[in-house]
Amino acid sequence: MALIVSISGIRGTIGGKSGTNLTPIDIVAFTSAYAQWLKKKNPNKIPTVLIGRDARPSGPMVASLVINTLVAAGVNVINLGLSTTPTVEVAVKRHQGDGGIIITASHNPVVWNALKLLNEQGEFISAEEGELLVRMIRDSDYEFAEVKHLGNVTEYNEAIDDHIEELLKRPEIDVVAIRQADFSVAVDAVNSSGGIAIPKLLRALGVKKIKELNCEPTGWFAHNPEPLREHLEDIMQLVKSENCDLGIVVDPDVDRLALIDEKGEMFGEEYTLVAVADYLLSQKSGSTVSNLSSSRALADLTYSYGGQYYTAAVGEVNVVKKMKEVNARIGGEGNGGVIWPDFHFGRDALAGVALILTHLAKSGTKLSELKAKYPSYYMSKNKIELLPGMDTAALLLKIKDRYKNEKIIDVDGIKIDFAESWVHLRRSNTEPIIRIYTEAKSQVEADNLASRFVKELKALV
Repeated sequence: MALIVSISGIRGTIGGKSGTNLTPIDIVAFTSAYAQWLKKKNPNKIPTVLIGRDARPSGPMVASLVINTLVAAGVNVINLGLSTTPTVEVAVKRHQGDGGIIITASHNPVVWNALKLLNEQGEFISAEEGELLVRMIRDSDYEFAEVKHLGNVTEYNEAIDDHIEELLKRPEIDVVAIRQADFSVAVDAVNSSGGIAIPKLLRALGVKKIKELNCEPTGWFAHNPEPLREHLEDIMQLVKSENCDLGIVVDPDVDRLALIDEKGEMFGEEYTLVAVADYLLSQKSGSTVSNLSSSRALADLTYSYGGQYYTAAVGEVNVVKKMKEVNARIGGEGNGGVIWPDFHFGRDALAGVALILTHLAKSGTKLSELKAKYPSYYMSKNKIELLPGMDTAALLLKIKDRYKNEKIIDVDGIKIDFAESWVHLRRSNTEPIIRIYTEAKSQVEADNLASRFVKELKALV
């Protein structure tokens, strides 16, 4: 069981003892610090915070604690209920809120939950602001309102509809072309809020043939919620058996998008961002950004359009920061996270779906044909569980020294760039593990490179 505090917020397993798991005491403390931070930022008004959650069973309990803690701190709340991460981000700006909290552990299993914290722009708070909150919790640096200054709660159930409405206003989204293409689409929403949002979006885009799988938002995930190939055999089979044009897979909070092509094969999480970038850059060239664990394919594509490619440390807040610095046209993370700054600065699977369908409709190509024209790379994603007392930094320093004659980037763990491949080793922000990502020109090479570094790390431990 675990409790992790990082730039991604506070995340942990439900139950157990305070300080080692995500318990009511930890939830209240973290929310109280966030409320106090907001009040200091807004000394002349009562702050308003928008709250949304994914469908996991602990969500209502966590939401109740968060909402009532904010009320007790003298903060007003707009409760969006069952929602998605990008929906809450869009709603913060639409409602001119002062912040937002998304109650979701994203791709983590059902025993986990988390609080993701937003600023007034509907963007994740910075690492520096997160560190300030941690200090406030440590020092119990927060106070609560007197009875006449308690906050109030407003229920608002139209946020997903608003999100879709705002998305379809973008000129890059061609609803007419999508409707005329008459796509047949399968959807796996892993029994979370994507089961509401994605079919709604598809209907708004004019898609009439929708095959739903795991779209009832019970929160009891039908399979491991991380959208990786080994978890998605059912939708791969559904796409083939129903002759669908593509399959859409989202994680529980709908900020990651994985695609299945018309043959029932994985398009590849890494290539979601590449395909979206292909469509947008074909209209207007510009720079792109992805994190250090993302495929080289985005860089190759960007250069082919005459643009410049940049990297950032893993974590949405880091990618967004770099995107703003270089005025990126598109960016994101290789886990299927698409960030489209012309819409908003957050990973958004709904935006990804709308852009991909427009691209397919206007180009008249199939998803497998799109993949075939992109640079061919293969990735392997592995991990090592962290044991108590394990010195991750020391391990990575040993690896860095061992490969000191290679090109190394050390802004986020250790990334070693070989001529035809790379490996990225880093401690996860969201789980007690070391992630080991590799990429090469073939799956065998990527897998072998990963196995080699898993063995090296274990030997050093």
